[in-house]
Amino acid sequence: MYELICVGASWGGLDAVGRLLADLPIQVDQPVVVAQHRHSTSAPTGLADLLRLRVKRPVQDVEDKMPIERGHVYIAPPDYHLLVERGSFALSVDERVQYARPSIDVLFESASYAYGRGVIGIILTGANEDGAAGLAAVKRRGGVALVQDPHGAERRTMPDAAIAATAADAVLPLEEIGRFLYGLCLEREVS
Repeated sequence: MYELICVGASWGGLDAVGRLLADLPIQVDQPVVVAQHRHSTSAPTGLADLLRLRVKRPVQDVEDKMPIERGHVYIAPPDYHLLVERGSFALSVDERVQYARPSIDVLFESASYAYGRGVIGIILTGANEDGAAGLAAVKRRGGVALVQDPHGAERRTMPDAAIAATAADAVLPLEEIGRFLYGLCLEREVS
């Protein structure tokens, strides 16, 4: 059974993440963890507040050692790397990765170590290559690698880099990702 859905986005990510979460059927109750590139001076809860307006599940910025609960959406706070441990989160102020903190690579790599085959990694729109190595790590450890179709992304650099870094299980238009996750998560629970 899939235990965690990790989403990475940068330029254009607010709309893309909001659309993905709004389209995600409520029956998909796996925790969703989002690393969205933001300026270090962004309001600490600003992204979570904006997403709460579009999503019918609890959305919150992560705090260090916060437990992971099903049905929740977790947001990496500005200027912290978000790491996944088995059952909880950790925050770090280590050096930036691909000029970013939070780094998508850091989130995805730590999630793949903690949950292996139980991770679904999703790369959305963005203007740098952060997330490509992390998505490859998810795939190497038996997880599922999904990428937004670069043709529909506001900035295609991030999806293109992810596709070049690993054999994605699916490259989908943004509006099809929620339905795909529904089929993936419910099919695996039944089998």
